[in-house]
Amino acid sequence: MSITSDEVNFLVYRYLQESGFSHSAFTFGIESHISQSNINGTLVPPAALISILQKGLQYVEAEISINEDGTVFDGRPIESLSLIDAVMPDVVHTRKQAFRDKLAQQQQQQAACSANSTAVQSHATKNGETALNGDENGTHALNNHFEAMEVDCEVQIPASKATVLRGHESEVFICAWNPVTDLLASGSGDSTARIWNLNENSNSSSTQLVLRHCIREGGQDVPSNKDVTSLDWNSDGTLLATGSYDGFARIWTKDGNLSSTLGQHKGPIFALKWNKKGNSILSAGVDKTTIIWDAHTGEAKQQFPFHSAPALDVDWQNNTTFASCSTDMCIHVCRLGSERPLKTFQGHTNEVNAIKWDPSGMLLASCSDDMTLKIWSMKHDSCVHNLQAHNKEIYTIKWSPTGTGSNSPNANILLASASFDSTVRLWDVDRGVCTHTLTKHQEPVYSVAFSPDGKFLASGSFDKCVHIWDTVSGALVNSYRGTGGIFEVCWNSVGDKVGASASDGSVCTQKLNKWI
Repeated sequence: MSITSDEVNFLVYRYLQESGFSHSAFTFGIESHISQSNINGTLVPPAALISILQKGLQYVEAEISINEDGTVFDGRPIESLSLIDAVMPDVVHTRKQAFRDKLAQQQQQQAACSANSTAVQSHATKNGETALNGDENGTHALNNHFEAMEVDCEVQIPASKATVLRGHESEVFICAWNPVTDLLASGSGDSTARIWNLNENSNSSSTQLVLRHCIREGGQDVPSNKDVTSLDWNSDGTLLATGSYDGFARIWTKDGNLSSTLGQHKGPIFALKWNKKGNSILSAGVDKTTIIWDAHTGEAKQQFPFHSAPALDVDWQNNTTFASCSTDMCIHVCRLGSERPLKTFQGHTNEVNAIKWDPSGMLLASCSDDMTLKIWSMKHDSCVHNLQAHNKEIYTIKWSPTGTGSNSPNANILLASASFDSTVRLWDVDRGVCTHTLTKHQEPVYSVAFSPDGKFLASGSFDKCVHIWDTVSGALVNSYRGTGGIFEVCWNSVGDKVGASASDGSVCTQKLNKWI
């Protein structure tokens, strides 16, 4: 068995992606020519690099434990190796010598220890149960370990209510429902977006429209071989915009036809959004700029060069004003026609991953690798709330569409945050407090989405699970386990289906139970 340098590069590239270092992954991928390696990403399981390293360490441990004649060395099981230990040239010799010394010491002490063994054994057991990790009845430590993994079978979504859509040839990073009908769009590392028809009264429910992202070379269209990084439907569901690592934004009809190509960014596009009116598209790129495009002509209306590092996310406040965030730790609020930002918010101490205006457009939420959420107002220069509770990077945030907890229009809206600490938190922003910490996930949480009525929250994690939570009680009410790590979750307009895109190239939809 051997491994090529291309394969090593791909494993490192995938590890960077899975760890949320998307911009480092991009740079590494370009320099190592990942797109030319012809490795099928769907065949590489999540956490493959870590798995291979672990297996390598186990092999070295086994090597240490075997004598030259093939017999097992006395003293097993051996202590766990670190990676640094494993690559030291004299590790086998030194570890074996250490085991010999330890074994000799143990033999000298064996006689003295045997007298006490009965007493030790009786202390370590109680009522016939062997103590584990220092716990007298042996159950406490195990219960703690598995408590977060247990999901009541009553909330599991049965396979009969789930549809798995296959066709993508690489990871599916994003998905979004059409706001009018049950068309689900998805974007992948295979340089395509796809539109899946999931209308129940449609005869073409199993079909997919393939939106191939091509570039012009030598007078003909060739596949770009770049990831589709972002997509967004316009408000009436007639057009779909996509952004790609090839530096182009594209507008497609809902029938899958390319309407226009928007080509002024110099490098990958990380985010794009339609405004509510549907006459403009906003994009953010690695070239440190944001651009407002005329959706009808495909021309750039204005380019905003205010960030000093790649722009990661954008969100409209209204049809002409927007906010943008960057790895430069800054947030700018800009307006079409203005030559300078209306406002610049500073306070984060690491890159800002996502920003979202609340439904009223009065408050702006931001989340960062500095493990904080911040709430900003145009009336203040510093943040009005600095929300700290997560203990790892916060990847994304979403506002609830309406007040939750009752039918009262005055009920407080909620903010949901998804973190690499494997938790989701719900925040009452008016009071600046965390109302619920949702802890069933076992891996980083990449996406959250509120149902249209705000009563439920979907979350997707790299543990392959999609969980549905009651936003008032924080209870887990539905759960679905897919076949790959979940990058994105989204609700259809009616609120009875959740879509999810996954690392193994699958897209799945779940028909929710009748409580919805």
